[in-house]
Amino acid sequence: MVSVPSTLVHVPPRARRGEVIQIKTLISHPMEPGYRRNSLGGVIPRDILRRFVCTYNGQEVFRADLYPAVAANPYFAFHTIATESGTLVFTWSGDNGFSASESASIEVE
Repeated sequence: MVSVPSTLVHVPPRARRGEVIQIKTLISHPMEPGYRRNSLGGVIPRDILRRFVCTYNGQEVFRADLYPAVAANPYFAFHTIATESGTLVFTWSGDNGFSASESASIEVE
């Protein structure tokens, strides 16, 4: 059974055109690096998020490639410029076919 990851996304609901806005995201994910061993001495298989991408009305505004040293439940905070009303889409992808997406709308005045 595959569990659905829990995500938190914070995007300001409104902004003025040209305003710099802060965006925050958090996803629950164990980020198992593949170096640890279980109680029987076997290696716990690697299971990490590999990439996070944010698009704003289809235009990429932020991307991060992740590696085994990243802590569980990765949190990102970044800035972009409010250019027009629309949708921000957040996509996480990782090992073992993992993929999760979330979206948020913003109204630009």
